[in-house]
Amino acid sequence: MRIVWLYAALLALLFVGLSFRTLTLRRRLRIVIGDAGNERMLRAMRVHSNFAEYVPLNLLLMYFVASTLPQPWFLHALGICILLGRVLHAVGVSQVRERYVFRTAGMALTFAPMLASALTLLAAYGR
Repeated sequence: MRIVWLYAALLALLFVGLSFRTLTLRRRLRIVIGDAGNERMLRAMRVHSNFAEYVPLNLLLMYFVASTLPQPWFLHALGICILLGRVLHAVGVSQVRERYVFRTAGMALTFAPMLASALTLLAAYGR
């Protein structure tokens, strides 16, 4: 279970970093609400929002897997995939001249642990 705490903490720090980056950009561009048609602002918002959309479910699934199948190597694999996926996604989407390889790899590394966790939980349920 402590492994889940580790990745939850690391992901929380990353989320704070993304939040700070978005807030700093808002202040610099003087955009209070929305993106005001500014692509850099839109991209910062989407990176931040996408993180908020996918990470909580991934962490919840990881927590359930930890209580069902407490294999440290598997939990670390899930956590590393989620963390690396979110970093790659942020790098790819943040740039106005988007680097799709980072975005694609980031999303693949976000979906893979979600799928692995779901299948693990279904298999455990069937036992």
